[in-house]
Amino acid sequence: MLVLESKLVATSEQFALIDEAIRTFQFIRNKALRYWIDTKGATKYDLNKQCAILAKEFEWAGKLNSMARQSAAERA
Repeated sequence: MLVLESKLVATSEQFALIDEAIRTFQFIRNKALRYWIDTKGATKYDLNKQCAILAKEFEWAGKLNSMARQSAAERA
């Protein structure tokens, strides 16, 4: 197995933005999981619709692009 390692050189502002994106991703994943548990027969398309609703409801969640939001829902 080949393992590659690298170090990220960034400013504290960039690290803060990365942390914010990670927290937003986790929030959307958790909301999608909760929606899936509460709704009987929910499909992945329903979860993607839920992501769009979350983006409109929470301004900071809308900052994460749609592909990342859908990826979070699919991981749930």
